[in-house]
Amino acid sequence: MIKFGVIGTGWIAEEFVKGAQIVKGFDFTAVYSRKAETGKAFADKFGGAKVYDDLNGFAQSEIDAVYIASPNSLHYAQSRLMLENGKHVLCEKPITVMSEEFAELRAFADSRNLIYTEAIMYLHLPERHILKNAVNEIGKITSAHFDFSQLSSKYAAFSRGELPNIFNPKFATGCLMDLGIYCIYPALELFGSPEKISASSGFMSSGADGYGTAIFDYDDKQVTLTYSKLGQDRLGSQIFGDKGTIVLPSVSKLTDMAVYDNEGNKKALSGDTEKHVLMSYEAEDFKEYISGRKTGEYNYANDLIYSVSKTMQEIRSLSSIRFDL
Repeated sequence: MIKFGVIGTGWIAEEFVKGAQIVKGFDFTAVYSRKAETGKAFADKFGGAKVYDDLNGFAQSEIDAVYIASPNSLHYAQSRLMLENGKHVLCEKPITVMSEEFAELRAFADSRNLIYTEAIMYLHLPERHILKNAVNEIGKITSAHFDFSQLSSKYAAFSRGELPNIFNPKFATGCLMDLGIYCIYPALELFGSPEKISASSGFMSSGADGYGTAIFDYDDKQVTLTYSKLGQDRLGSQIFGDKGTIVLPSVSKLTDMAVYDNEGNKKALSGDTEKHVLMSYEAEDFKEYISGRKTGEYNYANDLIYSVSKTMQEIRSLSSIRFDL
């Protein structure tokens, strides 16, 4: 039995715990929140885990592992503290702001035989392997378009003059970090690192990027990435080959994917799945990484995480995205 705790009490943490409850041998036993009453309300939803409002006390508790779902700007310091106290760490995307921070903590975790990796659905979905196989079936690929544009639930509050965390540069947030990352993962995994990147962003009055575009140029193809928190996508993403086209309605969840041949005949690749079930795959892999049964997959995942982090930094530089850290 692996006892795990959670840092954070937002909706994403709730979905993760729901998903983790599907995984045998993975027991939610502790939660950290800056406010004890918020932590208690969260714990009560799942039968009453122990509540901490002191981060050091949480780090020194008897949990074996921790899932971190705090603001991006806190990921590095909180992950470091947990690793220093012997806890395995699964941290929400983006795992760190800077790729150098991830490399440092990865090496530190390895030196202590601990697991340290990123919680992002794409890396852990079974449908990811279906997508990779389908890419090999559509012939020569010369272009692809990955989009994640989702009107933020916090945009109305921002429009009223409030400053939600997601639009506050001091938390290292914004559209690229929140949504654009989901476009970068399949681009790099399916096609490798590009020879050239072009990128630009549009900014909100707070200084956060609200939307953006990146173009990945390869010798034989071009991949376009678009992402926005100020509008809602209705068409999804596509990969174009000379023998067919893959359609991805959700680049983050890989649900309802399909491949079309050049005559327009459709073959379904995946169906729909509830969010907490999708997140259960993250919890399952985390448990398997800790057990040592998926060492090869763990190392592959962390290599890809590092590549994505470096690419995010390059896009931020090209797009003039800055954080008030």
